[in-house]
Amino acid sequence: MSQIYDFFIAGRTRNKEKILKICEIFDSLNISYYCFLKNEESHKEAGLDINESPEELMRKFESLGLDSASVQTIFEHDIEAEKNSKNLLLVLPAGKSAHIEAGIAYGMGKKCYALGEYEATDSLYLIFDKIFANETELTDFLKNYKSDVIE
Repeated sequence: MSQIYDFFIAGRTRNKEKILKICEIFDSLNISYYCFLKNEESHKEAGLDINESPEELMRKFESLGLDSASVQTIFEHDIEAEKNSKNLLLVLPAGKSAHIEAGIAYGMGKKCYALGEYEATDSLYLIFDKIFANETELTDFLKNYKSDVIE
């Protein structure tokens, strides 16, 4: 049986420091989540080193073709975790892939949240139930989170 997560954390690898800080908030509140930056198993299976600098990791990943077994492995792990998550949190700034993940989550009927400033108003940002301005707002929200209530 696959693991069920309260949240799927999406973002851009180049925003690693901020995303890992958000993961620490989830850890401190004992709320389950999947974060692509913490999934060493999928990176090892794909032949990538999750501990490399974000720039080096992205340089290697972006040089691969879509038909690469490494890209397929990362996709399969991430999409399975997204299917098995109750909610999505998009950490801004985020790239194309993270925005696509948000659209997938919304299409699956999941609650979608974002954290941070967006570059420009876009009507599609209305898929988010809430856009948190900062980590304090997110933390306050999560302190009241009940996994059986928000689905």
